[in-house]
Amino acid sequence: MFGDANAVEMVDVATADRFTALQSGAIDVLVRNTTWTASRDGGEGATFVQTNFYDGQGMMVETGKYNSIAEMKDAIVCVAKGTTTEGNAALESSRRGLNWEVRAFDDTDLLLEGFIAGQCDGWSSDTSQLTGFRSVYPSGPEALTILPEVFSKEPLGPAVLDGDSKWAQVVRWAILATIAAEEFGITSANVDDIRATTEDVSIKRFLGVEIVTDGVGVILDPGLGLPTDFAYQIVKQVGNYGEIFERHLAPLGLKRGVNALWTDGGLMYSPPYR
Repeated sequence: MFGDANAVEMVDVATADRFTALQSGAIDVLVRNTTWTASRDGGEGATFVQTNFYDGQGMMVETGKYNSIAEMKDAIVCVAKGTTTEGNAALESSRRGLNWEVRAFDDTDLLLEGFIAGQCDGWSSDTSQLTGFRSVYPSGPEALTILPEVFSKEPLGPAVLDGDSKWAQVVRWAILATIAAEEFGITSANVDDIRATTEDVSIKRFLGVEIVTDGVGVILDPGLGLPTDFAYQIVKQVGNYGEIFERHLAPLGLKRGVNALWTDGGLMYSPPYR
């Protein structure tokens, strides 16, 4: 969004401190595995701008210990404290009559230590997070299995401070640009060629190319407070949504699933850029 993919400072924030960091101004945007919920939207001084990963809560266990959640009667299920995961696990236990002890840890490092030490029969979190931890598990990923059931909706995406509507628009359209680019078939590798040769008016608008009508040239500026070629800059430097997914998430074993484009049966869909 600034023409420089490196013009950002990444700040680690603990689960319990993430909204405080946003409210205090220590960070400008919270980009983390943070679920968009009504109470967070209304009670944390945060505005969620755009879902960039549709997730769901699952369960990870030692391989061979259980085949399904239904087998986990009277289990100790470990979760991170202060997350939607904690309440979801309690509800799932009650709904299924499984009588789980839901054991909460202050952070995921402590949870990992507890899991390795045998304090937990299962580890419940967003399936994306479980997949990430499984990929770097000390005994190897094959030592752990993520059970097939997904028992919640966990839409993840960036949040900004309430009231900062212009910044919210910028963050939203930065994400949407990556999705729209994939819809158009534009990648970091071909964006320069497409920008130079396309006759598609929609793509010209999107990439900040002049459109000439009756001898008058116009470049679309939707009033977002961004350079008119911001989408070009984003795609050129970091790629479209699919490229980003393949670079960061596919190596962990995550599949596109519902995060595929709407044209491929998924939920990823960008409003028109016009």
